[in-house]
Amino acid sequence: MGSGLNLPFYNPERIEFVWGLDPSQGLMKMAGKKSARLPFQVRLMTLSGEDIPLESDSVDTVVVTYTLCSIPDVLKALKEMHRVLKPDGQMLFCEHGRSPDAPVTRWQDAINPLWMKVSGGCHLNRPISELIKGSGFHINHLDMRYMSSVKLISYNYLGWASPL
Repeated sequence: MGSGLNLPFYNPERIEFVWGLDPSQGLMKMAGKKSARLPFQVRLMTLSGEDIPLESDSVDTVVVTYTLCSIPDVLKALKEMHRVLKPDGQMLFCEHGRSPDAPVTRWQDAINPLWMKVSGGCHLNRPISELIKGSGFHINHLDMRYMSSVKLISYNYLGWASPL
């Protein structure tokens, strides 16, 4: 959920409510303030994605934006997202991660240990599409590109996936 930055972009005519998960109490407080002004209900849970306290096959859509880089056990979290997603549901994602360019990848791998220490556990070099596919999803659409000239931190994976 982060600070709730995405909330204004949700279509209130198409949703009943939003579950929001984030381990940061500070970010959840910010999201709570933003959600109070919305025409739909937002239910916030201060926790990480590795153990989602929802029933299996109970969620229509999972949205992940710039979070898979910092979840400690990212595979477990993705499998939890898969578990709670309905069979006809979808996961929308916008994430940064491992570049396909060997020179950039070498730098990502080299500075990743330091980067993680100064950026709250963010990994520069996670292969996002591989992680998603390895967690039981089929990627239906994937757009991969650099979002800025700072290639070390700006290779993005944007798309949507469905459970296999």
